[in-house]
Amino acid sequence: MRVTLIQTEVDGTLPLAERVAGVAAQVAACTDADLVLLPELWATGYFAFDDYASTAEPLDGPTVAALSAAARAAGVTLHGGSIVERDDSGGTVALHNTSLLFDPSGALVHTYRKVHTFGYGSREQELLTRGDQVGAHGTLALSTCYDLRFPELFRAQVDAGSQLFLVAAAWPAARAAHWQLLLRARALENQSFLLACNAAGRQGPVELSGRSAVVDPWGEVLAEAGTGAETLTVELDPELVLRARKEFPALADRRLR
Repeated sequence: MRVTLIQTEVDGTLPLAERVAGVAAQVAACTDADLVLLPELWATGYFAFDDYASTAEPLDGPTVAALSAAARAAGVTLHGGSIVERDDSGGTVALHNTSLLFDPSGALVHTYRKVHTFGYGSREQELLTRGDQVGAHGTLALSTCYDLRFPELFRAQVDAGSQLFLVAAAWPAARAAHWQLLLRARALENQSFLLACNAAGRQGPVELSGRSAVVDPWGEVLAEAGTGAETLTVELDPELVLRARKEFPALADRRLR
């Protein structure tokens, strides 16, 4: 399996539609990949809290349409990072940090609303409604940034059959060491691949860490990006998950569930 992580920066000098079109073009060019990942809230920037309401979109909005077309053009499975989703189906408007998964035909096959919204130096908990599903879809599992600090979510995903964790993030440089540690820990303890696509650059007062990475089921970092905008491509063998779990069957020895 050939995976590509597109570590982006938000160019605030461009209109939102141009930012979306530019990243969609990058995805559409990934014709030699099987799976492509984008960061959390890559179009608007995670820290653009004042813009959440005005830029929120339903799941049939223009960003989803652009990503669908890009996945179809490249013929890839696409984790389209996340958007601020506007949902008014319940009679009142709710906003969510929602990750998107497209199949190679461009169909939106799975969505994941971020379960652990962030409160420390952030307005996410104030502005957004958290999700209540574990984000598992076949052998793939979706999670978002702060979720990395909650191992019980990843255990639930393993119990649902997950073997590849796909993480979209906007993780700050101030806690880059935590990022690197948590990526390896979540992969190792669950004997799964972990593919983490982070944002880069500065969003308002916050410098993001970049350092998108691919970690194997033994906790080894197969590849890691730098701190700026970068595209990271890695070849991996999905069968390694089953071999690791058979060779060292730690998950089979779990007792407290």
